[in-house]
Amino acid sequence: MYTTLITPKQLSSLPPAEVVVLDCRFQLDNPDYGHAAYEQGHLPGAHYLHLDYHLSSSKNGRNGRHPLPDGQRLAVDLGAIGVDAATQVVAYDDGPSQYAARAWWLLRWLGHEKAAVLDGGLKAWLAAGLPLDQAPPARRSRRFAIRPSLAATVDADAVLANLQTPAFTVVDARSNERFHGVGETIDPVGGHIPGAANRFFMNNLDAEQRYKPAAQLRAEWEALLGQGFDPAAIVHQCGSGVTACHNLLAMEIAGLPGSRLYPGSWSEWCSDPARPVAR
Repeated sequence: MYTTLITPKQLSSLPPAEVVVLDCRFQLDNPDYGHAAYEQGHLPGAHYLHLDYHLSSSKNGRNGRHPLPDGQRLAVDLGAIGVDAATQVVAYDDGPSQYAARAWWLLRWLGHEKAAVLDGGLKAWLAAGLPLDQAPPARRSRRFAIRPSLAATVDADAVLANLQTPAFTVVDARSNERFHGVGETIDPVGGHIPGAANRFFMNNLDAEQRYKPAAQLRAEWEALLGQGFDPAAIVHQCGSGVTACHNLLAMEIAGLPGSRLYPGSWSEWCSDPARPVAR
């Protein structure tokens, strides 16, 4: 069972009947990109899941750019492509794995432990000399039952209350520039949640966009948050609850499980002018 990362070699050796592969390619400035790229070539048997349509729900201007999807609807979508309790699920994209990490986290949110991210994504798969396919994947509908969640969340009210009575530390996964409100081009307000720490998600990766070794990740997280910190007292956020999942996965790899996600993240936080902003 793979619960964090899987290598291309490991994935290629799994029996196809026991694994469902999710292609999660996406570009914020071109939402049609991922599916078009998928049709040009994808991992054999992979199914495409779209960040806006499958891995998020509708936004209303107050709930962030990528609100969590309806769990029951996502469960139906997963069952329709062959995921049940026994299925190993592997997610990948063609970048630094932030969209794959979102899918990984959502599976855990629905109680599915057998979920992993392809380390290094599409680039690593091709570098290993493994093939792509253009054929549509076989459909083998199964029942995906939601089980007790393996991933906890907090909402905006909890984050606001935490400013007055600190019970957890917020870690922002955005770049240092966006964290400080410099060059903000995605959200209408620049800055960060007061008191938040900053860990740019790209710092979890090496030069090949593979996750750093567990011991190195652990040392870096402890350098940020303190030796022996309690992961349960950490809440992750980013711009819209996507790259924060990258940091959640990094902590799992580092042997620091149990932190939580603020799904609405900065895009939800800054939609209410009454919420304070730091720069």
